[in-house]
Order: sequence, then structure tokens, then C-alpha cells
Amino acid sequence: MIIPWQEIDPETLNNLIEHFVLREGTDYGERELSMDEKVSRVRQQLERGEAVIVYSELHETVDIKLRRHQG
Repeated sequence: MIIPWQEIDPETLNNLIEHFVLREGTDYGERELSMDEKVSRVRQQLERGEAVIVYSELHETVDIKLRRHQG
């Protein structure tokens, strides 16, 4: 189930994004970005609809998925 990011408490949303960034270990290009820059990029992806927050009832987990990775 997709959860609209606008409905999540701002502090909770920030924590969720930070957890996602730490877990993903994504390559951001030629230079390493700060945590704040990475969080900002993910937040922008959420705002543009390029990423979504997904709740799994089966696993009782919340995750961020990039739309290109959804099947």
C-alpha cells in the first residue's frame, strides 16, 4: 500500500528517509554527498513522484521505493 509522504509527520518522514539512505548505499556520482544532501535528494524524488513510500502489511514494514524499481 502506498502512503502519501504528505501524510507522514515531518520528523518521522526525515527519519524514514535517513534510514533509507543509510541502508541503500547508493552511488551518487563522482563525489560523495553529505547525509543532508542525500536526504534532500530523496525528499525531492518523493515530491516529484519519482519515489513512493510503501507499507507492507505482510511484513509490517515501511520502505521507500523508486518508481523505476516497482514491478
